[in-house]
Amino acid sequence: MFSGIVEGISRVTHIRRYGTNIDFTFTCPFARELSIDQSIAHNGVCLTVVSQSGNEYTVTAMDETLRRSNLGLLETGSEVNVERSMALNGRLDGHIVQGHVDQTARCTAVDDVDGSHIYTFEYDCTKEMARRGYFTVDKGSVTVNGVSLTVCRPTDNSFQVCIIPYTFDNTNFHAIRPGSVVNIEFDILGKYIARLRHFEE
Repeated sequence: MFSGIVEGISRVTHIRRYGTNIDFTFTCPFARELSIDQSIAHNGVCLTVVSQSGNEYTVTAMDETLRRSNLGLLETGSEVNVERSMALNGRLDGHIVQGHVDQTARCTAVDDVDGSHIYTFEYDCTKEMARRGYFTVDKGSVTVNGVSLTVCRPTDNSFQVCIIPYTFDNTNFHAIRPGSVVNIEFDILGKYIARLRHFEE
């Protein structure tokens, strides 16, 4: 379980493909504190540490993860937002994030608003997906590349988020441009409510 409060940025140092899996090796500021079997969210995707050495660690992504997320687009040197799992005695500063990315979205616009930025994202949405809770609501929560954010101006297949300078500088939002593909996880509470309504119909 995560909160969507990014701890730092990891950089890809090595990529190894085998079968339908990919091993990603990263370096990050807290790599030496990690241990095998620990869960780390990478651009919002929960992955398990399979090896650790010095300031590097390795995680494995399987086919299902690669199809639903932007991890398959990573290259050596790519930046990803990382967050370790929540401690039970900690504060929930963001919102409840599972680390189970639902799908990708594409950035369609980045607007500078006197120092802050407004990003617009579009995603595929069908009636069936909406019935499963794959949608956004005004002032609701959404996770973009692992960052807990508040939704603005949602439509049936798009939404906006406002990024303050601190978030811009300390996450990979500074690298997102129109055309960039990001991971999104919709609010788990909304998904449960949508599922319950389906059974009541």
